[in-house]
Amino acid sequence: MPLRLGTEMPSIEGATEWLNTQSRPQLADNQVTLIHFWAVSCHICHETMDDLMRMVEKYTPQGLQVIAFHLPRIAEDANVQKVKEDISQFHLTQPVGLDHARAVADRFENEYVPAFFIFGKDGKLKFRAAGDKGFQKVESKIQEALAQE
Repeated sequence: MPLRLGTEMPSIEGATEWLNTQSRPQLADNQVTLIHFWAVSCHICHETMDDLMRMVEKYTPQGLQVIAFHLPRIAEDANVQKVKEDISQFHLTQPVGLDHARAVADRFENEYVPAFFIFGKDGKLKFRAAGDKGFQKVESKIQEALAQE
């Protein structure tokens, strides 16, 4: 069963490695958080990445914190060099955890890429979606979460 709306954010511990940061990031309290799962072999992930990064740039100054997790779909996805190349190609600036043991995805009850989880300032799940159809709602849900007190 997917993570239910209103659920507290699960721990982000368990990444096999962190990129774009020295260690596991510490999430600030009272901030909206976007958790994003993606994979190097996922064409929808690639198609949505530019728009996602535009949102990261636009909403981070307004209090959005973003963490991405690379979740391999096939064995070849576990190639860390390919992940680093995608990070560079798509200009990912947020911390990227390699969830190659599926520890984080399992805690988030997530099987999909791309997948998006938005947690409100209260730390509770406000929105979850997967795929390109789900991605179409991400920006409006970020705006809603940032506007809530």
